[in-house]
Amino acid sequence: MTTTSEPPQTTTALIPKARSGVIDVTRPLVPAHDHQPSRVRRRELTGGEGLLAGGLTALVLAVLTVNITGFPMASDDEGTYLAQAWAVATGKGLAHYTYWYDHPPLAWIQLAALSWIPGLFQVDGPAVMAARVAMIPVVAACLLLVYLVCRRLGMAVWAAAAGLLIFGLSPLTITMYREIYLDTFAVTWMLGALALVLSPRRNLWHYTAAGAATALAVLSKETMLVTLPAVCVALWQNAARSSTRPWAVGGYLSGLVLVGMFYPLYALLRGELFPGPGHVSLIGAWQFQLANRSGTGSIFEAGAGSHELVKSWLFYDPVILLAGLAATVPALVVRRLRPAAVAAVILVLVAIRPGGYLPAMYVVQILPFFAIVIAGMLDVTGRAVPAHRRWWRPALATVAVLLAATLIGPRWWAGNQRALTAADNAGYTAAADYLRTSVPDRAGATVVVDDVLWLDCVNAGYPEEQVIWFYKLDLDPAVAARMPNGWRDVDYLVSTPALRQDPGSLPLVNTLLTNSTVEAAFGPADGRIEIRRINKEIRS
Repeated sequence: MTTTSEPPQTTTALIPKARSGVIDVTRPLVPAHDHQPSRVRRRELTGGEGLLAGGLTALVLAVLTVNITGFPMASDDEGTYLAQAWAVATGKGLAHYTYWYDHPPLAWIQLAALSWIPGLFQVDGPAVMAARVAMIPVVAACLLLVYLVCRRLGMAVWAAAAGLLIFGLSPLTITMYREIYLDTFAVTWMLGALALVLSPRRNLWHYTAAGAATALAVLSKETMLVTLPAVCVALWQNAARSSTRPWAVGGYLSGLVLVGMFYPLYALLRGELFPGPGHVSLIGAWQFQLANRSGTGSIFEAGAGSHELVKSWLFYDPVILLAGLAATVPALVVRRLRPAAVAAVILVLVAIRPGGYLPAMYVVQILPFFAIVIAGMLDVTGRAVPAHRRWWRPALATVAVLLAATLIGPRWWAGNQRALTAADNAGYTAAADYLRTSVPDRAGATVVVDDVLWLDCVNAGYPEEQVIWFYKLDLDPAVAARMPNGWRDVDYLVSTPALRQDPGSLPLVNTLLTNSTVEAAFGPADGRIEIRRINKEIRS
């Protein structure tokens, strides 16, 4: 009796078939059945599963958008990114002042492209609060990508759904992802790169697109570059056959380099790649960010800026941070979870490095990866139940839900309740109204403000050249050149917590605070916003 069987796969069958010497990038680099979870192949954000992911995303967005203008209190960074997006949208350049390559501009270019969204809604408050609405589609994409990455890491539907909810409903996410941060754009693109690399179809264009997405992530926020090894791990694992890895790596590097090169090329064409007299430079900005910028101390040193920042993160939500740390270590051992775990480990190591600079928004990059590794370890635990005792699984799921509702639910409810009800921006709203309606000579007045109110002053009719971001008063020679009489050319100073936080490093700002009187004040003592008229007759 004779039998027939399928011929073995040959090396040439593992690469895309070519027509007339042209590679067909739509064909898989490896057979579609090779080491791929069948459940992921059959359904991936389609049908009922798509409705589930979309419904959970809508739930999170509903919580996120309630009182989005009231909490948290607007930051100067938000105002800066919005003002830069306004400059792009109005064709005035890459920034409202001289662009000095402090960050790549892609994130606020994207924000400028989304600037039409707040106009669809009647949003009260200063421009920064209204512009937060433009971040909602970005957050929605981030939520869906967390779910998709979980599924492509081989997790069950329930685990992927848990990952989305752990990430989306954390009070730390509800707080930080409401704000206008470059990191939100960057981490969304990096999750997109990870999802593309993990695609079960393994087409060449997926790897090329993943490289492009990685470049877009770095061009949105340069610190996202540290998670590149996580995508490389996923690429190495997913392109499992040694004969196909060169194609996958080549495609990925092509997308990464071809998109990423535009930023240094832009600087080179403007003559601003290398440091030199009389101009800003890309390399000079890198030198400042990497070597000359003052650090915030160690997170383990009581009283240091980094230590206090981490305490504030833990105040909002210790659950996702501590559980994420706990899940990251065992996730490194689980092969399919290793890409997300590598990203989490690197981000943690960067945060704890001694003497480094740790910004408030850095946690935005960590949260999605922590949620993914937590969900991954829950999935591993669920799969550990022996097959002949699968009837345990509903019972274990019920216990897990009850524990979450009892231990985590009340903490998250209390943490999110403030986000849903607080009016932390009432002072900024009142100050913006005063500057628009109660300053009689605003058409010719020079006013020094933080960037939260910069765009509101411009929209209220103050001359753009005479609305001065307070940092520029001391640090920008172009601004000093427009003020021959120094601080006496200023008519009003808007004193805010951001402006008052370090007056010793800004002598002219400190002089304005000393030589001015309060005309109006708004908000509580710890967030007081004062409209101050400059007393020009007083000697400095």
